[in-house]
Amino acid sequence: MDRAAMAAFLRSRREALRPEDVGLAPGARRRTKGLRRDEVAVLAAMSTDYYTRLEQRRGPQPSEQMLSAVARALRLTNSERDYLFQVAGRNTPSPTSTATHVSPALLRVLDRLADTPALILSELGETLVQNGMAEALFGDASRYKGLARSGVYRWFTDPDERSHYPEDDHARQSRMLVANLRAAYGSMGTRSRAGELVRALEKTSEEFAALWARQEVSRRFEDHKTLIHPELGPLEVDCQALFTEDQSQVLLVLTASPRSEAEEKLKLLNVLGHERFPTTDPHPN
Repeated sequence: MDRAAMAAFLRSRREALRPEDVGLAPGARRRTKGLRRDEVAVLAAMSTDYYTRLEQRRGPQPSEQMLSAVARALRLTNSERDYLFQVAGRNTPSPTSTATHVSPALLRVLDRLADTPALILSELGETLVQNGMAEALFGDASRYKGLARSGVYRWFTDPDERSHYPEDDHARQSRMLVANLRAAYGSMGTRSRAGELVRALEKTSEEFAALWARQEVSRRFEDHKTLIHPELGPLEVDCQALFTEDQSQVLLVLTASPRSEAEEKLKLLNVLGHERFPTTDPHPN
């Protein structure tokens, strides 16, 4: 681990960013060149003290998970991310594994989307990053670990995952998820995490096994869908998908038609966020 090289690199990348580059308000008087350390820490979901120690050549060797979080917060390119891993004394992420380093280009778009749900997914259906609106609509995806990080896995193993969609859409959603997974399986190979996911699902879900045998392949998402929010009820939204060049990641943006009921519900969701929505007491005093 080259502490001096890592500290100098982190400092230079932090100072090269402006708040508006990462979706933050620029504020009035800023004495700090570029981002502040506490802003990077928030973006990386770590303590300010921990990040500060990295820039001051102190503290333990950061884990691969911590390095990935810092790389995402600083909007590093793949080459810059690999350099960070190398000077930190860690192996660079394998190019054959599923992409967990979020595309900086997609992040720049996501940073500018604050008033509508948007999230970036890996080709295995893992939520790599989501804005506040998407978190309020779907819940915090960072709580999932292991195979459950994949929305495909949760769809076939966790009944609660299907509560976001009307029951009459479940069959279509199942086919779409399996077809997308087969596309990822074809590009990543049988020994990849895609292969691990397929083998696990074939053992645990008869529905998945039957759909997998159909050999359907696709890399797309429904243009129009109905989502269910536990308090707001159904929302009809349009889904726009923006893929990276290698199609390993996709930015999904959900919007509602102007002046529609769904648009009003999304505005309410944007205001209240994670707060519990008021309900009418059926048995008032």
